[in-house]
Amino acid sequence: MSDAAEDWPDQIYDLLKEHGIRQVALVPDAGHSRLIKRCLADNDIKVVTLTTEEEGIGMLFGAWLGGEKGVLLMQSSGVGNCINMLSVPIAHRTPLPMIVTMRGDYGEFNPFQVPMGNATQTVLEAMGTLVKRADAPEDVAPTVNATLRMAFNTYRPTATLIGQRVIGAKTFGK
Repeated sequence: MSDAAEDWPDQIYDLLKEHGIRQVALVPDAGHSRLIKRCLADNDIKVVTLTTEEEGIGMLFGAWLGGEKGVLLMQSSGVGNCINMLSVPIAHRTPLPMIVTMRGDYGEFNPFQVPMGNATQTVLEAMGTLVKRADAPEDVAPTVNATLRMAFNTYRPTATLIGQRVIGAKTFGK
């Protein structure tokens, strides 16, 4: 068995395949870089790079209407961009699984990341999103699996928040 501390991005990729995810919407993020590379290398997954995270909500709504499952990858700062658009999956009862890497969390160096990092879970829940959090590498895969299952079984937005203890705190200059 692989080491969850190192292999959690690969475990997420395996879950995306297991759940039939065909579209991945994202704004490039260092915390998701390994997962993004895996998805880009897979000819069965269409990866769409967004200019802003809320575009992913509309894109994945269209994917669902077209018969495909998708997932939105973003950083916690991008959640703030999505607030108004989260009304779409709520009003139309469509799945919207989100995998969010946290900033402004554990050991953050950038004070501008802290407000949204602290508000991410509260804001998502206030907009009707079911939120689960993974703060240890071994919790990532089961939490993402639960998020995907809940999204596609309950037809609503769901999110896994992957804490900075998992992805590592960034430092100035990196």
